[in-house]
Amino acid sequence: MSVIKSYVGRLAPSPTGALHLGNVRTFMVAWLRARVNGGKVIMRIEDLDHPRDKPGAEAQAIEDLKWLGFDWDEEYCQSERIDLYRDAIRKLHREGRAYPCVCSRRDVEAAQSAPHEGDQLFYAGACRGRFADWEEATKEKELPCWRFAVQKGEGASFVDAFAGPYSVDVSRTLGDFPLARDENGAGYTLAVVVDDLDMGVTEVVRGDDLLAATPAQILIARALGASEVPSYCHVPLVVGPDGRRLAKRHGDTRISSFRSAGMSAEKIIGLLGASCGWCSQGEEVALEALLPRFSLETIPHKPFIFQ
Repeated sequence: MSVIKSYVGRLAPSPTGALHLGNVRTFMVAWLRARVNGGKVIMRIEDLDHPRDKPGAEAQAIEDLKWLGFDWDEEYCQSERIDLYRDAIRKLHREGRAYPCVCSRRDVEAAQSAPHEGDQLFYAGACRGRFADWEEATKEKELPCWRFAVQKGEGASFVDAFAGPYSVDVSRTLGDFPLARDENGAGYTLAVVVDDLDMGVTEVVRGDDLLAATPAQILIARALGASEVPSYCHVPLVVGPDGRRLAKRHGDTRISSFRSAGMSAEKIIGLLGASCGWCSQGEEVALEALLPRFSLETIPHKPFIFQ
């Protein structure tokens, strides 16, 4: 396996829930990918979804990850970086790439001219040029959002380290997508791009449920003046027997619960390592011991079904 020079990766847990097996499998790939390349690992707590944040979830996630053998070189919380997001949204607004929008989800759904999948709604730009600034938009509606002004024919193409070539014309699939529901631009879509650029992240390793969101994030990075954007590696999720991502309906898969039941960290890492082809079924192994066995090529291109 070729080594990526000056590698910077990141782990980005959110305190909206407890750390579970699915999170750990993705973090395991991200951590091993960085360490195999002699790189730096950044811990970034993505705590901007305040209404959904669970008290104590951040501390519990950090404790669980350390218990499993993870370490990192730098640590940040998005809630402490609001000034950066505000500056980014102001820059995009000045340059005509962001604007306030007062259309509700119902308004956007009503305007759809073709079927859409999940949350991928197309927005044609009804509010583009309608308001001079955020304050003017709030006079019409209490909670506007910021949208990114996508130019005609604008999209992104990249080669994902795991999923392969991926190309999307964002002007046809999403249109002017939402950036944030905060005057300061403190929303996930914008914040992750600002953080990855500011922290020098060279590769983003995450679940393949976020693959479709990547072209929009690349457009944001370019609009902010990035000469280079991170490369990407989207790996399959852990799902239940019904094929849906892990949730309470599949039983308790929280790392803290396994710990309380007396399961060792090596047993959990061995289970997830076996799902990636790095060790045998039932083998108990420390995270660091997987470094010489790590390979993206052995990971199955389908979700790992946890029974």
